[in-house]
Amino acid sequence: HEGRPDGNLLKHIKVNKGDVADGFELADVIVDRTYRTPTTEHMFLEPECAIGVPAGYSPADFGGPFDADAARGETAYHDKVSIYVGSQIPYLARDQAAAALGLETDQVRVVATLMGGGFGGKEDVAGQVHVAMLSEATGRPVKMLYSRQESLLFHPKRHATVIRIRTGATREGRLTAVEATLYGDGGAYASLSEKVLTRATTHASGPYAVPHVKVDCFAAYTNNAPCGAFRGFGVSQSCFAVESNMDILAEQLGLDAVEFRRMNTLDVGSVTATGQTMRESVGLNECLALVDRDMRRGDFQWAWQEGHFKFAWGLAIGYKNTGLGGGAPDKSSAEVEVWARPGEAVCAEVRTTSAELGQGLPAVLAACTAEELGIPASRVNVLLGDTDFCPDGGPTTASRQTFVSGNAARFAAQAVIAQLAPAAAAILECDTAELSFAEGQVSAGDSSVSLHEVISKATDDGVPTVAEYEYWAPETQPLGTGGDMHFAFGFCAQAVLCEIDTRTGLVRVRKVIAAHDVGRAINPLTLEGQIEGGIVMCMGYALSEHFIQEEGRPWTSVMARYKMPGIKFTPEIISHIVEHRTSTGPHGAKGVGELPSIPTSAAITNAIYRATGIRVRSLPVDQDELLLAMRTGGKDAEMGWGHTVPIPDVTLGGEG
Repeated sequence: HEGRPDGNLLKHIKVNKGDVADGFELADVIVDRTYRTPTTEHMFLEPECAIGVPAGYSPADFGGPFDADAARGETAYHDKVSIYVGSQIPYLARDQAAAALGLETDQVRVVATLMGGGFGGKEDVAGQVHVAMLSEATGRPVKMLYSRQESLLFHPKRHATVIRIRTGATREGRLTAVEATLYGDGGAYASLSEKVLTRATTHASGPYAVPHVKVDCFAAYTNNAPCGAFRGFGVSQSCFAVESNMDILAEQLGLDAVEFRRMNTLDVGSVTATGQTMRESVGLNECLALVDRDMRRGDFQWAWQEGHFKFAWGLAIGYKNTGLGGGAPDKSSAEVEVWARPGEAVCAEVRTTSAELGQGLPAVLAACTAEELGIPASRVNVLLGDTDFCPDGGPTTASRQTFVSGNAARFAAQAVIAQLAPAAAAILECDTAELSFAEGQVSAGDSSVSLHEVISKATDDGVPTVAEYEYWAPETQPLGTGGDMHFAFGFCAQAVLCEIDTRTGLVRVRKVIAAHDVGRAINPLTLEGQIEGGIVMCMGYALSEHFIQEEGRPWTSVMARYKMPGIKFTPEIISHIVEHRTSTGPHGAKGVGELPSIPTSAAITNAIYRATGIRVRSLPVDQDELLLAMRTGGKDAEMGWGHTVPIPDVTLGGEG
């Protein structure tokens, strides 16, 4: 294996805070359990696809049709290799293709096409290298479209984990210590295993202020499918274990599940397991209060039975970092240009290679740009993903694009305003410091002029009406330094109402109440779509989804063998948006892409326990095993639930 010729340990990741031995001495109750989570598949709407067009290609050379691309004035095919690909990281795709061809990067153009979902599964190679080489070899355009079976077999998955976690608390309900050991199945190649399982490790004490924490994570190479980025990025796995233990502790202490969590949640001034002090934008308690209020409306009961159906509420909370973090440089660039054509309203365009996966990024970038320019968002065009026309927006990962590219767009628009300001000041006979741009007007005191006129004057004077801005996110520190590992966190609370059919063991989610602290909702409609999609995705993680492998060979080789929740299983979702703004995000916004898919699985299994008395400790919930446990009076289920994940054999060969 890469860098490990003497063993299969990819990385030993450690988190230490305080002294857990002292912490457990202070505890009156200690819960020690082992949990298992499965390998899962992204199953995005469209499989991987790429088209490569060789340098020098012209359809006319082969008796082909009129070259519409060149006729539109776009960069012609003729001077460079052009690649159209569904990639979450367009500039990386360009660099990979250029390296494979032995070309300079400016000899390759990548256009990241609109995608039907990514969820982390299109960060790795998605055909761009293959079509680049084949098109150059043949002199013809080449299209490579994965079949669903090929997609299932070849792209990285979500990591299966085994997590042993000990949680201690005083009889009054204060957490004293958390100790956890995680084993992560990275598969045959490294991909992003180290980074994913680092995130699982750093979040393994949950969104709680715990004085003593010790976590060891062993990321292992195995003969299974490679695992990489997947929505939640390791935190979904650790949250399942953390929140299951929290419910067990609350019961053993005789405390309400909501109140027990509220007593221990992170807040401003709290210190995380990695030593980071939370200075702002911690809306977790408000999220918890909103969910608790809605859950308890009317004649509330945690659990009840109607005929052969058992019903119960389950609760879980979670948090997730925004941005790359851990000391990684995190930046995005955007370019903004404005026009004032005769007889038309002012229009603008914002350009960046940030990828659109269906999350609604164009609406966010248009809103950020329009706000600064003082024009309607409908007048802002958004151009994404073209490495010839757009500066590098960085990877569309880590819930980062609203924060970093939103800021890049804002500051690029502000730079355009700064360039226009002297023209406006000349017209209004004032100082540039007196100017304000709003609603298509530029004002100074009681005087104003249209933005259209200002742009026209600037253009006539030879002043550029375009500007690019490279935004660098706040600096972060590597794990182990005790500094700020991340520049922002999102927080959430979810309550889930489950229905269990005692005749069949079928579990259905009937209602979800969710509250998410997003900093600031720039586009509430697309934000709610992200929240609802993440919840439904995590429902599948909890109840049915599993990429099954037997001795390194995939059994889930066709889509029919992978059970996802269909539309008829989508529950009622009540969503609350909480806005505890950050000082550095665009208008206070934080990322939300991964956050909704983190606590849902634990909320579901906590509900199953309340309804049936059976504690599920392996995902996904096996309907037959649940039915058997209900009939035989089983109380706790760790082994034998469906296709469970064994603890990987780890031969160290060095600490890693």
